[in-house]
Amino acid sequence: MLLLALFYVLTPMLILFLTHRYATAHRIGAVIIAYAIGLVLGNIGLIPSPGATLNEIMLTQPKINMEEVQALHLAGELTSKDVLAFRVYKLRDLLMTITILLAIPLMLFSTNLRQWRKVAGKTLVSLIIGLIAVVTVIVVGFFLFRESGTRDLWKVAGMLVGVYTGGTPNLASIKMALDVDPEIYILTHTYDLIIGVVYLAFLISLGQKVFHKFLPPFPGILTPADSKLPEEKDPFFGVLRREKFVPLLGAFGVAVLIFGVAVGISELVPQHAVMAVVILSITTLGILASLIPAINRIDKTFEAGMYFILVFSIVVASMADIRNFAGITPGLFGYVSFAVFGSLFLHVLFSKIFKVDADTTMITSTAFICSPAFVPVVAGAIGNRQIVVSGMTIGIIGYAIGNYLGVTLAYLLQ
Repeated sequence: MLLLALFYVLTPMLILFLTHRYATAHRIGAVIIAYAIGLVLGNIGLIPSPGATLNEIMLTQPKINMEEVQALHLAGELTSKDVLAFRVYKLRDLLMTITILLAIPLMLFSTNLRQWRKVAGKTLVSLIIGLIAVVTVIVVGFFLFRESGTRDLWKVAGMLVGVYTGGTPNLASIKMALDVDPEIYILTHTYDLIIGVVYLAFLISLGQKVFHKFLPPFPGILTPADSKLPEEKDPFFGVLRREKFVPLLGAFGVAVLIFGVAVGISELVPQHAVMAVVILSITTLGILASLIPAINRIDKTFEAGMYFILVFSIVVASMADIRNFAGITPGLFGYVSFAVFGSLFLHVLFSKIFKVDADTTMITSTAFICSPAFVPVVAGAIGNRQIVVSGMTIGIIGYAIGNYLGVTLAYLLQ
């Protein structure tokens, strides 16, 4: 377990060295390399994966702990491999949580709100057309796939609206609200993860180049920090220099403080709202901190946040097990695929009509389809720090309305 944790945390150093040393690696990009390494790690058999019984337990009882798993093992319901797989799952879950919740404030510290206000109008337009695209495609998909053999497809439609306007917490909440059969919920969640990896891989690799053929470029203006020349060939270069590292430690301390405050605030709300409140609190406090000149002027905070994003990316990609393709239910898999890529296509079409730029379209779609946690991942991959605020704002709104939209649409389709 310790070796696996060290691999996750230290591998980004190798990735950054490769992107600094070799032009080919630099062109591919650190985030894409991180995802590739994670995918290889997760599919070469070194990491134990949970069996069918444990997988069902984890999806239907997301709060199950190590003691309960060990009790099930002693009762003969789970194997020793299941116990080890659960330990790995808890490690990855912990790393994902810590890295993304530290990355968000660090990446927001360098935000220039004056510049963001100039594109806030397009962000609102993208939010509205993105919602329309998601709901429209899921409704159309319901009628296309309702004879495909998947029972209670109206409930699946509700869950898809929830997860593709908010995130996994909305998926779980709507599952409870609609009393979705555990098997359908597990399959829907599994296919969402599989398609999500493909979708995200497209965005961080080819997405920006493809969308620039149809949509205008981002209308942002470079900040003084962005316009520095000597080190911009490698944005991570020089981070370990004393004059940069010491202030960065201070910024990291502020990020940890924000993380702690957000977790404390989340203790005051119901369990189903915890993730939304944590994300909202961290984003708000990160933006407020960016208004403090002493914090806003600290160099390399965005790049420090990107280091955590690389750790997050490796962990997430290593959870994508291609063996999940075995036994796929064609109708349900087709519906989930249609919901993801159909909504992206319709969103781009609407963006073309309303003249929304490519980067804003990508970050809006990311916030909806993948949740706010992946906004910094895509922002870093396409090299645009100014859209982080837009993406986080859209994602938080999605969290807030996802349950309402999902449950309402489900009953309308019923």
